[in-house]
Amino acid sequence: MATTTLARHLSATIKGMKGSNRVGPWYNPHMAAASHAISERISLVDLIVEVRDARIPLSSEYEILKSCSSSLKRIIVLNKMDLADRAELQAWMKYFKETNCIAYGVNSHNKENIKQFLSFLQSQVRELKRTDLTSYTATIMLVGIPNVGKSALANSLHLTGRISAAEKGKLRRATVSPEPGETKDIRSFKIGSHPNIYVLDTPGVLPPEVPEIDTCSKLILTGAIKDCMVCKKELARYFLAILNSGEQYKKWANLSNEDDDGSFRNGITENISSSKLDMKQRRQSLADHTQDFIVQNVKRTLFETISSFDGDIRDGEELAVLMSKQFCSLQNTFNISTECEGAHVKVAEKLLNLFRTGRLGHYTLDLVPRNLK
Repeated sequence: MATTTLARHLSATIKGMKGSNRVGPWYNPHMAAASHAISERISLVDLIVEVRDARIPLSSEYEILKSCSSSLKRIIVLNKMDLADRAELQAWMKYFKETNCIAYGVNSHNKENIKQFLSFLQSQVRELKRTDLTSYTATIMLVGIPNVGKSALANSLHLTGRISAAEKGKLRRATVSPEPGETKDIRSFKIGSHPNIYVLDTPGVLPPEVPEIDTCSKLILTGAIKDCMVCKKELARYFLAILNSGEQYKKWANLSNEDDDGSFRNGITENISSSKLDMKQRRQSLADHTQDFIVQNVKRTLFETISSFDGDIRDGEELAVLMSKQFCSLQNTFNISTECEGAHVKVAEKLLNLFRTGRLGHYTLDLVPRNLK
């Protein structure tokens, strides 16, 4: 299949690969030290919360836990659930339930969801020790691969727990970044009282060995592996292959202009131009790919290029022709000059940002095993 071929090619473009031993360039001394520190502390905590990316519930599995005791109290949290396909997320929740795993879907930026999750964690802690909870202190360790949202989750739990406990004082926050690998040390945040509950935010850790091709490509696409380690254009091509062969683009049919006068295509842009905005503001609006009207135009462009394609998407060469056309069309949609050096790289960067922030729909890249779906 063409998507598999692109995944293989993407994985092969990882920069800094250390010869035949297949050690990933991400596994530096800092990550090795973090892995050792986490492994040493796992047996000392009361509860392990393994944070995974809801878009890749299997590919984002935390390697270190595979060698831990089966008696370890563990909860699998599917974070970024707002970016995943809802039906597929439910299927994965069912899968974990049927495999006797405790799982919980979370959006770390949704206050109500975090309140419910905190309440769930408190109930799990109470089950650990039922005697004299007022003097009991529990420690929860958040673990996971890079960029699954551990720090954002720690912050949200800390803020919600602090407010509910009416505790005063300066709020200490974990560093949150869209780039993987920003958390450098293990840090503690209080999230509950009576009993006292502390959560440990840990650095994201990937296995030293490069994962198998399909898993590696998904980790790169969702941002667990830094973009600087791969060719961004190849990464965007991999996303386009997934989009072109899926059903998501069909939801954008209503955005396509069926008329020949181009009124839909140009209407919003003309409104921007005819408004009282000064020239600088107009240029900023047209250059900002996150503007709603540009996102709508991106969806329309993608729908029209895919739906008008009469080739075989399963054929690698024909798919390449389609993607080349899409890059050229998106360059115009993103208002990137044809004279701009590295124009297609800029297209790739903007396209990947829209995918990763959920502006181009919700995706679950891992399939649930068929016998349990």
